[in-house]
Amino acid sequence: MENKNNSGAIFKNSKKTNEKQPDYQGTVNVNGKEMQVSLWIKEAKNGNKYFSASFQEPFKKTNQTDNKFRIDSKDDMPF
Repeated sequence: MENKNNSGAIFKNSKKTNEKQPDYQGTVNVNGKEMQVSLWIKEAKNGNKYFSASFQEPFKKTNQTDNKFRIDSKDDMPF
């Protein structure tokens, strides 16, 4: 799903297994940059509930086997 500029979508985390994981998560597009957002439901001392938020760049898997045997220069050859 691609978000329009300055918009996004956040969903309830149905796979939450412990308190450190966010209650809600999703992606937002801020000024053309895709960001991952995580939200936790918190309670203030006065009893009011609020969201605590965290933003980070989306996780991108890298194929480690591709980089494992890569040689950048002929000078790196052992022979």
